[in-house]
Parts: sequence; C-alpha cells; structure tokens
Amino acid sequence: MLAIALLSQGKCGVSPCTTRYLVVMAASDLMVIITDIILTSFRFYYYPRSFLSLTPVCSVIGALFRAARDCSVWFTVTFSFDRFVTICCQKLKAKYCNEKTATVVLATTCSLFCLKNIPFYFAYKPWVIINNMPFYSETKSSYYTETWWVALDSLDVVLTPLLPFVLILLLNAVTVRHIVVTSRARKRLKVDSNGEDRRDPEMESRRKSVILLFTISGSFILLRLINVADFLLYVIQGINPDDYPPFLYHFGIIGFMLQRLSCCTNTFIYAATLSRFRAKISNAVNDLFAQIPCAMNK
Repeated sequence: MLAIALLSQGKCGVSPCTTRYLVVMAASDLMVIITDIILTSFRFYYYPRSFLSLTPVCSVIGALFRAARDCSVWFTVTFSFDRFVTICCQKLKAKYCNEKTATVVLATTCSLFCLKNIPFYFAYKPWVIINNMPFYSETKSSYYTETWWVALDSLDVVLTPLLPFVLILLLNAVTVRHIVVTSRARKRLKVDSNGEDRRDPEMESRRKSVILLFTISGSFILLRLINVADFLLYVIQGINPDDYPPFLYHFGIIGFMLQRLSCCTNTFIYAATLSRFRAKISNAVNDLFAQIPCAMNK
C-alpha cells in the first residue's frame, strides 16, 4: 500500500509509463496477499467457521486468487517487454512506451485473465455440510478426468508460470546482448582525442532502468525457479504429489513458499533501486513521527 501511494504521486525517478507499470504490479501483488494470505490462510487458521468458509465464498476467493496470481506474473512480463522495447527498439519506443499504451496493455491483460479464471469458480464442491450449510471446498473429482477441465488446467499451468518464465528469460537475454553491443559502440565513440572517457548521460539513465528491470525480473525468476522445477519433475516423473518421498515433498513446499514470497518483494526492490522512492519513504516516516508528539499533546 505504501508503494502504491508513493508511486502514484510520481517523481520517483522513473518515467510516467514505468510508474504506471510499477503501481499496477504493486496492486496485483497486494491482491495476491489479500486473497491467498488474509482471506485463505488467516481464515483457515483463525476463523474456521466464519462466512468466509462457506463454499460459495471459498470458490470466489479461489477464482480471485488465480486471477490475482496470473496478473501479478503477467504484469511482470509486460513490464519486461516495455523495457525491452525502450532499450532495443528505438523506432517503436515513441509509439509503445507511453502512458496510454501502458494503460491499454495492463487493462487488457487484467481483463483477459479475470475472464480466464471465471470457470474455476465451478471447480469446487462443498467439503462438509453443517446445519444444511456448505462449508469449505475441495476440488471436484471430475476436474481430473473430464477433457474440458484437463485442458483448462493444462492451459493454466502453461500460462502461469511456464510461458512467463521463458519469456522473461528470453527478453532479458536479448536486452543484455543489445546493451553490451551498444555500450561498446558508444564507448568507442565517446572517447575523446586524449583517450579519456566522457560522461554519457544516456547510458547512465539506461543503466538505472536496466538495474530496476533486472532486479524485478531476476527476483521473479529466482523465487519461482524451484516451483517450476517441481512442476517439471511432476510432469516428467508422473508421480502423484501425495506419493512424494520426504525430500521431494519439502522441495515442493519450499517452492510454494518462495512463489508466495515473490509477491512481497517488489516494494523492497523499489526501495533498493530508486533513490527518490527511498527519500519519499524517509519523508513519510519522519512526518509520521513528527505528528506523534502533537497527537499525544492533544
């Protein structure tokens, strides 16, 4: 919430287009935390018989979580593509890298994945009936046998996280190659007659953008690597996760934990890479502590 509030004000050292992506990425990560941690985990452990445990509510939360998870992942992909166009495609940069295009891309991505996850509401059934009320939810047995559900589940896995994982790796690899080639060429051109390198403001600006891109996408790849490896192992070996030996079971649990953790790191990445964002946080904290004595006196 702090990241959304500060980034929405602008003036954090990045372009308005990049700011739009960062705000929406932070919002999608917040939605993952709300749906998966607060409405699911907290409800399960601390409020097991609340209205949140009713089967229809659980089904809605499950569908919302899938949509938030997909948006969180694919907003990272769209941000990586935006940075790729900015750095590697100068002719397309003016048309694509602007606030209007960013808004259209983000809104379209969000709408498509919300529509894609609506059917998952119907994949659950009541786990127990208490006083004629359906509580909790479990996946229907037909989900694993009917062609429609199997195809939808396969599409879900391909879209998140396999395809984004590959796309981010590919975009970053091409971007790195372009940066290396361009920096070498510019360095040769910028050397003056005395053999000394002159300051290159464009490369310095590009370096800051690249650091932000690689930190966000690198964090995404590292924190989801175990989860992807666990899925590929499941596909190749064909072993039911319920029959995993202890090592593979804990391997999958660690991957699940790191996957959730990846939705909580972007704010810290902004603070680590954006000096103006850090300054805004510092000012907000100082203002908060300055108001405490006044509030106590009143």
